Amino acid sequence: MTPTHQTPEPHGEPHGHGHSHGHGPAAPVSRHLRRVIAAVLIPFATAVVVGLVVLWPGGTPAHQRTGVGFDRQTEQGKVVSVEHVDCKDVNAAQVPPTGDTSTPEGREAVNSQQGQCAKANVEVTTGPNKGRTFTEIVQPDAPRQLHEGQGVVVAYAPDAPRDLQYSVTDVNRKVPIAVLAGIFALAVVVVGRMRGVMALIALAVSFLVLTLFILPAILEGSNPLLVAVVGSSAIMLIALYMCHGLSARTSVAVLGTLISLLLIGLLGSVFIDWASLSGNTDDNTGLIHGLYPELDMSGLLLAGIIIGSLGVLDDVTVTQTSAVWELHQADPTMGPRALYRAAIRIGRDHIASVVNTLVLAYAGAALPLLLLFSIAQSSVGTVANSELVAEEIVRTLVGSIGLVASVPLTTGLAALVVSADRPGAADAAGGAGDGRGGGVRSGRGVRGGGGGRRRRAK
Repeated sequence: MTPTHQTPEPHGEPHGHGHSHGHGPAAPVSRHLRRVIAAVLIPFATAVVVGLVVLWPGGTPAHQRTGVGFDRQTEQGKVVSVEHVDCKDVNAAQVPPTGDTSTPEGREAVNSQQGQCAKANVEVTTGPNKGRTFTEIVQPDAPRQLHEGQGVVVAYAPDAPRDLQYSVTDVNRKVPIAVLAGIFALAVVVVGRMRGVMALIALAVSFLVLTLFILPAILEGSNPLLVAVVGSSAIMLIALYMCHGLSARTSVAVLGTLISLLLIGLLGSVFIDWASLSGNTDDNTGLIHGLYPELDMSGLLLAGIIIGSLGVLDDVTVTQTSAVWELHQADPTMGPRALYRAAIRIGRDHIASVVNTLVLAYAGAALPLLLLFSIAQSSVGTVANSELVAEEIVRTLVGSIGLVASVPLTTGLAALVVSADRPGAADAAGGAGDGRGGGVRSGRGVRGGGGGRRRRAK
């Protein structure tokens, strides 16, 4: 009564089958092909598990706190009241200004004696001295101003004099960040439904691997590159199979991602060594190196490149593999060369958008640094040659080369795999049991095609 059963007739059975499953799960591949894929992936997954067991850390190594940067003991606090007072009264202990404003120090000394300063009374709400209050002076030109009732993070220095043990180091942002995370999770579930739920679970697992394995193992002294490869491989296997299902299509995406990661690791190792990048370029890396002098900072840089590239690689390889599978289901007569040519056209658009996204993401993160170079009127060559910028250039270009290479690599691999799939009689029977229309795929005539129509009618 509906055109559903009439449209396949003029076009032949293959098109009817492709239309039937164009937006559903991929048709099962032959038993022989499943064995070939398993023969590659099972040893790889076993090696990842062995690597996790061998490199699993006993915990983050303990160290004596330095009280510098993030290596400070902190507690939570709350601003009880704020009073505005003359800056001269609260900054009397400072060096009096000389009137010379030609230097930053001179300008700071003059400003400290002018205007209205905020005198905030802060109560410590956690820790052994809960309920204790202290005073925090905020200059009028300070980028962070305090207001009554605001939650703050306070640094605690137990060895300092009593009046100097506590100071405000930051504001408490837990509530807005939690709300934003909730909106993100809700949007993913509403749009992605069950696939979105699985993506969130995979994201949580990735975070656990990062915090429980990768970071402690590196701090414990394991080779950062080896830890990054094992950890990234574990994240890749869990995330891809959890989000996209245990199928040959996903397995091809895994293989494409793995080969691309190996290429990124190789290129990164060569160019980090060739460009003499130490990986110790800012206060945070300097603090890490000071606390753990034996840590290989250049290896840490390479590990960061590999982990940072993994997320975008997953997207590219899954998209290309799905494109090849859908093209094959739309026209099962296409050979590997035709499949590759059709899918690579999709890949070229993907390459253009992904590379641009990656470069702009790194540029956005380094915008304050680039602004400083612009203020100093440094030439492009001078800026690019500085280690801080050269590190980001190497990170961006190595990751982009891996992404670009993953498109033809994964597309070719998927085209070969799906074209080599020739289910035999046993597989066709198994396909019939699964409701996949195995008789139609193997092109065994009217009888198989009729079986396919009967199954669709159900």
